[in-house]
Amino acid sequence: MEQPQQIDLLIDGAYVVAFDAVGTEVKDAAIAIVGNSIVWIGPAGEATSRFIAKDKLDASGLIAMPGFVDGHLHTAQQFLHGKLAAIRRRGQLKEPGWSNYLVPFEACLEPEDIYCSGLAAYASMISSGTTCFLEAGGPHPDEMGRAADEIGIRGRIALSTMDCDESIPAGSRFTTDEALKQNEALVKRWQHHPRVNAWLALRQIMVNTTPLTQGMSELAKQLNTPIHTHLGEGAYEVDYSVAKWGLRPVEYMESIGALDENIHAAHSVLLSLKELDLYQKRDVSACHCSFNNYTMGSPRVLEMLHRGIRVALGNDGAATRGSLDMFEVVHAATVGQQAVGGAPYHIEAPITHEQMLAAALRGGSQAARLPDKIGSLEAGKLADLILVECDSFAQFPNHDPRITLAESTVGPNVRTVIIDGRVVMKDRILLTVDLTAMKQKVASRYANIMERYDKAIA
Repeated sequence: MEQPQQIDLLIDGAYVVAFDAVGTEVKDAAIAIVGNSIVWIGPAGEATSRFIAKDKLDASGLIAMPGFVDGHLHTAQQFLHGKLAAIRRRGQLKEPGWSNYLVPFEACLEPEDIYCSGLAAYASMISSGTTCFLEAGGPHPDEMGRAADEIGIRGRIALSTMDCDESIPAGSRFTTDEALKQNEALVKRWQHHPRVNAWLALRQIMVNTTPLTQGMSELAKQLNTPIHTHLGEGAYEVDYSVAKWGLRPVEYMESIGALDENIHAAHSVLLSLKELDLYQKRDVSACHCSFNNYTMGSPRVLEMLHRGIRVALGNDGAATRGSLDMFEVVHAATVGQQAVGGAPYHIEAPITHEQMLAAALRGGSQAARLPDKIGSLEAGKLADLILVECDSFAQFPNHDPRITLAESTVGPNVRTVIIDGRVVMKDRILLTVDLTAMKQKVASRYANIMERYDKAIA
């Protein structure tokens, strides 16, 4: 008779919705974890004879699903939460917001501010089911990494990189050589961490010279590291690109040899058919930030999905909308695509909530360049998963767990989160970091941060 296998963690009694290619669902299931990986998923009744577990987690009455990848996060903007909405309420908001408000705020921050921002943002993300994030690029990225390491989340940190516009605050501006050297050094410093690594970053074509963009493209090939950038974001970007180069933004990137599979392009809203062709041809990954993208145009998410373009979903940080809840991002993306891709053509549900949720999980893993590691619950993949309640008043009755997840679930329904095989939140209690000290520190520093910021944007 075969001896039971020693494992580190057994999750027992969950309803597994795997979100794998064949649509696997297992009622009253067990998930066996060794180290940071799933080694088996099957009926809970078989687990007792198959495994001896160091730790056991009772998941009765809960749904197990993969954790989310947030495809576009601005860690440094966490404490700008609510500020821009207050300025808008006074009728004083000036566009474009990224250059008038977001970059000046980041320039006001000290390393400890970024560390605290990271703890706050990553705790919020974990509590709503996100297990991996792709940072857009901000100041003091090593402090983001320190916070991500301590709190236990998987992530890709990045440096905000700008080298050409004197309107950008001096502390946020580099020479071209400095930008390349600092990006390379950041990637190398974090290349051996098991969960937190660094990507290259280009802020946007208006503040990146052609030599920097081309140099970063070459560096990405040398380091085998993606580049996180903003592309096709707003009318101002298109107008700038056409006026300067006679090309739309994606066409410009193609013309200088910088558009390829290493590019992860946030927003990707204002894309022509030719630019969509280029995304498809060059295997660019995109991120649809559904809280904000519909203020910029009519995002072509359905077309990108039909073309097989890698599309992640992202929240874009707390500055422009407070929630970092990826369930809400999925809901907004679904409704938004009905508005721009369904209703105008008398089409009912061009993409369902269920399909959008599956696309977000799959696209997030692809954008993170980890499709064989995360995005579905399967033996051999990393143990990045969440346990979700399904008996709240908003979810009851739970007729179909997959539909419950897609249509009725929001972040506060997430009960427990496992990342890299480690339980980081249990019964909605964060187990890795006591955030009390962070909250006290922010409370004492917040007024000073806002005072500096108000002077910067006056």
